[in-house]
Amino acid sequence: MKKVLALIGTLLIAAMAFAGCGSEQAAKTDSKTLKVGATAVPHAEILEVVKPLLEKDGIKLEIVEFNDYVQPNLALNDKELDANFFQHEPYLVNFMEEHKEVKLKNAFGVHIEPMGVYSKKVKDLKELKDGAAIAIPNDPTNGGRALLLLQKAGLITLKDGVKEKATVQDVTGNPHNFKFQEVEAAQVPRTLDDVDAAVINTNYAMQVNLVPTKDALFMEDSTSPYVNIIAVREGDENRPEIQALIKVLKSKEVKDFITDKYKGAVVPAF
Repeated sequence: MKKVLALIGTLLIAAMAFAGCGSEQAAKTDSKTLKVGATAVPHAEILEVVKPLLEKDGIKLEIVEFNDYVQPNLALNDKELDANFFQHEPYLVNFMEEHKEVKLKNAFGVHIEPMGVYSKKVKDLKELKDGAAIAIPNDPTNGGRALLLLQKAGLITLKDGVKEKATVQDVTGNPHNFKFQEVEAAQVPRTLDDVDAAVINTNYAMQVNLVPTKDALFMEDSTSPYVNIIAVREGDENRPEIQALIKVLKSKEVKDFITDKYKGAVVPAF
């Protein structure tokens, strides 16, 4: 009887030890998932570089692509995402002013995408004729940014102090009577056949095979304040997974990828 009890005890100890090893192994192989919303170029492309680097920290990165500037913030606020990567802070601030229920925060500035003026009709902005049609984004922040760029190019003058909140109603000087067509940002490149010039966000320019440093007639320089950011819900900026994402985004691998891949069309901000 004692031998039987001893054998049972031995088997129980072995089973517990095996279960403990199994639990330990499961803990080692269990990975957390970080779901990040992004527009395709360059944001999702940059995140593809991040993905294997995060896996080394036991974090699986799931990239959810969007093709507009509204749904990524709503999805993040509704906890369908853990973060998003597509916008600059002026846009985020304006978005939250218009959507009071949205409480998001800038967690990290990744890169700058200089906005540019493009044309299939002229090779120099000085060639634009009186009454020329110019397409600009219709969302408040990027529309204002486009108008500021046109002012910097010497084409128009804006009311003092309006900055990125400028609208076409704030144009106080328009000696050539340019006509502005306000279009959803993602669709602006598709207007190039119909307008005389268009002010296009770099990510959308690259999607239609425009090379900003070669094809843009006028561009923002590297001093642009419009840094594209990782946005998170307020209070989530210190989550370990978010901090791991930021750490990887700061890495030499990511910086070298941005520099080599986009050749000045996208500029690291770190």
